[in-house]
Amino acid sequence: MNRLSKVLCAIVCACAAVQAHAQAAATASGSRGKVYLLPATLENTQWGLYDNATTPALRIESGDTVVMETMNHAHDYWTPGRTLKELLSRRMDDNKLRGPHSITGPIYVNGAEPGDVLRVRINKIVPRAYGYNISLPGIAGQFPQLFKEGRLRYVYIDTDKRIIEYLPGIYVPLRPFPGLIGLARQEPGAYSTRPPGEYGGNMDVRDLVAGTTLHLPVWVKGGLLWSGDAHAAQGNGEVNISAVETAFRELNLTFDVIKGKSLDYPRAETATNWITFGFDPDLDKALDKAIEQTAKMLAESHHVAAGKARELVASIADCRVSQVVNGTKGIHCFTPKKSGGKEDLSRPLKETATHFVTHASEDTLAKAMDTASLAMIDHIAKVKDIERVDAYGLASVAMDCRVGKWGAGGKNVHCLMPKSLWNAPGKRSS
Repeated sequence: MNRLSKVLCAIVCACAAVQAHAQAAATASGSRGKVYLLPATLENTQWGLYDNATTPALRIESGDTVVMETMNHAHDYWTPGRTLKELLSRRMDDNKLRGPHSITGPIYVNGAEPGDVLRVRINKIVPRAYGYNISLPGIAGQFPQLFKEGRLRYVYIDTDKRIIEYLPGIYVPLRPFPGLIGLARQEPGAYSTRPPGEYGGNMDVRDLVAGTTLHLPVWVKGGLLWSGDAHAAQGNGEVNISAVETAFRELNLTFDVIKGKSLDYPRAETATNWITFGFDPDLDKALDKAIEQTAKMLAESHHVAAGKARELVASIADCRVSQVVNGTKGIHCFTPKKSGGKEDLSRPLKETATHFVTHASEDTLAKAMDTASLAMIDHIAKVKDIERVDAYGLASVAMDCRVGKWGAGGKNVHCLMPKSLWNAPGKRSS
């Protein structure tokens, strides 16, 4: 066998192995359809824009599984070795009409029509071995004027131990998810990948991990699904504008077209909970939208009247701040599937045995989020003796900001930071 034949044989064997693993993941998810491989090539990806007139990268049937790759930002420009100056220069290529994301797709699902729902089961996610977090100096993020120095940090992603050593002695759990996953917009033309909306898109909801199922309303024929903005870990809020950004070696998805059950907004589910979303440039309006969507879901799943369903939201739903940095901000809420069940509604006011805690009550949710999250950044910088800009980045990849009570008494946000981040893998918390 000559050298070329050996190389070709190795490639075929590798592809067969990937196909076999993909089929195993699809079978485990209950899929009986075919398995397709979608590599992240320049032909199969777009930078910062999606357009419902784009020629599909792949056509599949309902029930099929796609194993896709994704690129890092700007067609894989954002990789180790690039400096902050270089990334800022490349970012200037972005504008209001284009985001930084590289997106793989679109995937056309035969039979998907406007008014249908596309159910997307996330079977498996395998990230690359490296990622980065960036604080852009004075131009983006939750506090651009407070952090003008900027910071770029590359990190190793240990997929075996499932950890990321973000700073020396600070270990963030690996929890990969697609920051951007969604269908084509109804409107024709090219649109920036930055804002999320009724089509899904750049939702940055850290709970869309493997094992979660996403339900997306179909707006155009075939649905046309893209994904990108791969994250290895992210905090609720994503306050410095980035998570642990990476790319996926494998994003394994199974697609099903659901007829006769329309949605006007994305919805997700786990084994125990429904997840509803709200998006708006105003964080208070994003919360209102999430409450509205949760009430709709409760009316359907718990068979209660609309008025009663809205009353239930405050007592059983657990709402979190998804992100505050995409222009269009996000809130997502967990609601237990089981009638009478309750989510984790704990909202501590002070430090606990397991978490550092900050809390703020303000007249708007945005102000409460600003106050509580900045207090956490300053607290971590002080008690752990790390640079403030590094505390900003750590908050972006690991902080959990929860929406507290809302009403006439003001809006409340509780931010929590796990103390376990400062424990070496395999060691118990002190």
